[in-house]
Amino acid sequence: MYPLFFIIILIIILIVKGFIQKGSVEKTISLISSISLFAIVWGFLGQIIGLIGAFDAIESMGEVSAAMLAAGLKVAFLAPVFGMFAFLVGRLGIIVITWMKKD
Repeated sequence: MYPLFFIIILIIILIVKGFIQKGSVEKTISLISSISLFAIVWGFLGQIIGLIGAFDAIESMGEVSAAMLAAGLKVAFLAPVFGMFAFLVGRLGIIVITWMKKD
C-alpha cells in the first residue's frame, strides 16, 4: 500500500506541474498516463500475492470459518481499490490538463 500512496502523490505532483507548466505538456500527460497504469497493475499484483498467502494459510489451517474468509478477502481487495483510485486521479488529471490546454 505504501508504494501506491507514493504513486498517488507523484501523480498529483505531475498534475500540478501540468497546470503550472506553460507550452507543451505532452510529456507530462504521457508520464501521468504511464504511472497511473502502473498503479492499477501494482494494485492487482498486490491482490494476487495477498490471495496466494491467504490460501496458503487456509491450506495449512484446514477448515476456516466464513467470517475469517470474508475478512481476508476484504483485505485482499484494498490494494486494487487503491490502485484504481490512483488510476482515476491520473485520468481525471489528464482530462483536465488536456481541457485547459485546448483553450
